[in-house]
Amino acid sequence: MGFQANNPWALLLILPLLIYVWWMSRMTLRLRGGRKLISIVTRTTILLLLIAIMANIQPFIEREQRKVVFVADRSASMRADTRMGEWIKEAWASKEQEDFGGIVSSGLNAAVERSLTQHLFENEQSFSFRANINQQYTDLSQGLQLAAAMLQKDGGGRIVLLSDGSENAGDARRQARLLKNAGIAVDVVQMESEVVKDASIEELNVPASLKQGETFSFEIVVNSTAAGPAQLRLYADNAELSVSDIQLEKGENRFALQSLAAEPGFHRFRAEIFVSGDEQQANNTAHAFSRVNGPPAVLIVEGVRGSSANIEAALQASLIRFETIIPEQLSVELTEYAAYDSIILNNVSATRIAEKPMQWMAKAVSDYGVGLMMLGGDESFGLGGYFKTPIERALPVHMDLQGKKQIPSLGLVLVIDRSGSMSGGKLELAKEAAMRTIELLRDTDTVGVVAFDSSPWWVVEPTQLKDREAILTKIKGIQPEGGTEIFTALRAGYEGLKELDAQRKHMIMLTDGQSSTTANYKAVTDAMNEENMTLSTVAVGDGADQQLLKRLADDAKGRYYFTKDQSTLPAIFSRETVMMSRTYIVEQTFTPSIGQAGDWSSHWRNGLPAINAYIATSPKETAEIALWTPDGDPLLARWPYGSGRTVAWTSDLMGKWSSQWVQWPELPSVFVDWVKWTFPQFERAPYSISTQMTGNEAKLSVRSLAEGDIADSGLSAGIQDQEGNHEIKRLMPVAPGEYEAKLNVSEPGVYLAQIGQKSDDSSIQNGSTAGFVIPYSPEYRIANEDGPALLEQIAATTGGRIIDLSEPEQAYQFNPLPSKQIYDWTRSLLISALLLWLLDIAVRRLSIPWERMISLIKRPFHAKTYSVLKETKMTSERSASYSALSRLKERKTEANRFYGSSVSNQNSTESRPVPRSEPAPSTGKEVIPEKSVKGPSAVTSEAAKDATINRLLAAKNKNRR
Repeated sequence: MGFQANNPWALLLILPLLIYVWWMSRMTLRLRGGRKLISIVTRTTILLLLIAIMANIQPFIEREQRKVVFVADRSASMRADTRMGEWIKEAWASKEQEDFGGIVSSGLNAAVERSLTQHLFENEQSFSFRANINQQYTDLSQGLQLAAAMLQKDGGGRIVLLSDGSENAGDARRQARLLKNAGIAVDVVQMESEVVKDASIEELNVPASLKQGETFSFEIVVNSTAAGPAQLRLYADNAELSVSDIQLEKGENRFALQSLAAEPGFHRFRAEIFVSGDEQQANNTAHAFSRVNGPPAVLIVEGVRGSSANIEAALQASLIRFETIIPEQLSVELTEYAAYDSIILNNVSATRIAEKPMQWMAKAVSDYGVGLMMLGGDESFGLGGYFKTPIERALPVHMDLQGKKQIPSLGLVLVIDRSGSMSGGKLELAKEAAMRTIELLRDTDTVGVVAFDSSPWWVVEPTQLKDREAILTKIKGIQPEGGTEIFTALRAGYEGLKELDAQRKHMIMLTDGQSSTTANYKAVTDAMNEENMTLSTVAVGDGADQQLLKRLADDAKGRYYFTKDQSTLPAIFSRETVMMSRTYIVEQTFTPSIGQAGDWSSHWRNGLPAINAYIATSPKETAEIALWTPDGDPLLARWPYGSGRTVAWTSDLMGKWSSQWVQWPELPSVFVDWVKWTFPQFERAPYSISTQMTGNEAKLSVRSLAEGDIADSGLSAGIQDQEGNHEIKRLMPVAPGEYEAKLNVSEPGVYLAQIGQKSDDSSIQNGSTAGFVIPYSPEYRIANEDGPALLEQIAATTGGRIIDLSEPEQAYQFNPLPSKQIYDWTRSLLISALLLWLLDIAVRRLSIPWERMISLIKRPFHAKTYSVLKETKMTSERSASYSALSRLKERKTEANRFYGSSVSNQNSTESRPVPRSEPAPSTGKEVIPEKSVKGPSAVTSEAAKDATINRLLAAKNKNRR
């Protein structure tokens, strides 16, 4: 037996206790004697008891025993209660007498079947598990944790885990690390579940969002323990869709069944498998849901009216709604573009798209998942002036040729009006257009910039683009002032362009006003024609001399542009720069080569029609090129851009460059697949919902998709199950725009959630509907690939063993562990301290005559003893008196003999009886009696002497008492 102090630092309080005891002995003046001693001892004992409690001093007995807790996995996947019970009994039979054992049942939760005892199966012929646990899930950590608590309470031991290792809840690995730190080893026994004939639907996958009229596929994964025929049934909203007879193989089987999204709204789908002799019915059903929106809507923007007939026919055949407009009808509101699922630009020039619509189309793609497709033509891609525009950034191709094509050397002069009427945004956009043109040119090209008001001024003398930054800096320095004189500026540009050495020479003039003088413009344009120069003019606003500018462009064989939207100026300049070279249009007949076609590859199985021409572009680094041209240019490319997807088709679909494609019977379905690929990949709803299962509890996570959303504590979710039962859960904010709620679910299926504010009548007002699926418990899945690995890892982590199922006796074959049987006497110490405290109060505060109390207590015990002592004393005194009388008689006889008394008198005296009286007290001196006369008088005298002696003895005895 020993003692242990769990908080030994508290023993340091003994030092101040000693000082306190010394102080009490010196300073407690009111108490004296025994009371003071009792008080000091009592208080010292109380304080020692309190220190022992604080130090948690506990007595213990050391023993060496084997303690084993058997953790039995009784989840539904096991089906081995009888085998586990028999195995545990066989293991128990091999233990020694002093060993202990206990049993824990484990499922989703854990419960104690038998606590640690030395009589685990006493007087039991058979054992059966009786603890009530949730068998729908396997959480081995619960059983290990409970077993560890039992062992730690009784000084440690080992755990024997009987399981198949098919964990689907909790974290047994983490619990194993905790057991390692606690010094508890876990031995594992691999218990294979009983093999039964079973087929289960492991997965049912359906697109989360569909469009009305869209064709989609059910992807079904079926797992089976045996091969054989089966029947697969599909249901939509409890209405039977199809019944298919299938052939199952042992293991995993995959099936795909097609269907049509006919009706808009939320739809629940269910798949059921039927196999003859199936012994497990709980895993025969899988659920899914999808939201079918109204027919998808596509916006077609065509550069030439009536040129989209082929596109419209293909969309109409697939029940896809569409709207066809010209570029000038594009809205300046972002919400208008977000209402469409995809936007098609059919041979549209960027010069006809204002700045805001171009920005909103790109933002609708990146932020709202709207699709974008650009179709080729002589007004599209680089020829359409899309260089460095928001739409170019969204498409999977670059508008410039990235050095792949040998463009003829170019000489370009920009003539820009800088008069006072150009102040504000006009001149700034004109400078932006000029700088974009500079960036689009090559280093071998030559450029000059003339700014004019009442007179021309060479901002940049004609020079090659060796130092672009210097040229751009000079262009930025143009400031508005003065009037407008067009002729002198035109002639200055012609003179500068005439001196250039370039294969192609071109001039671009931009103004918003009218010339202050009239002159012979025809002479200048004729001279330009003789020098093979071209002139394009740009009229900005209604105040420009449109007739003059149009006549100049026509006479110089250039192009005339009129725009009221100054934001299109950069696109016009870019288009003009590209139009200087016809090398962007590649005219040759070829059959495209297949690249990374992905899911489109099925359309190319039977070959592809030929292409006659296309617009040359450069693919972006991460773009997916589905079809290539012989020159290595992309013909069909796609890529994701932000939240959306975009497609580029660099030929046309009007028949001018792709006559064989237009006549191809597969084109409508192929084109529709291109368009569908660009459709939004997420549901554009205010909230997204996800669930995470932990046992039979689901955590519902709701995330707001609105930008800048803050936590709303009043948000609730109305949950509706398949039976129509409705429950409202309050959503707790956990982060800005994120909410959570706990759900207790008992049945698998599709649940609908309506997110919004809870009204007074316990309904959700103006809510947004979403769905989530609760599958059947993973306990019923057939595959268990990770089970043995998990058990081995638990044993390795804790330092345990892997026990063979056929050797249950190994459970107790380990060295006994020294253990301490600890007795907790804290309660007893507290009670003792309390009683001593009451005694201390009584000793110090109550004035009690303690000596008198002691005598009163002793009197009953001393009375009997006193009477015995008294009788003994009287007997002793009588014996002493008789001895004294005998000595006195002897002296008297000697005195009579000395005085000559007669023999007769002596005889008569001796024969006279002696009175039975106590002798008289002695005076300390020997008295010699006088000589008496013989005869009657002498006898009388002797009698008187005897009487006197008796009185003296009686008086002495009385005094002694």
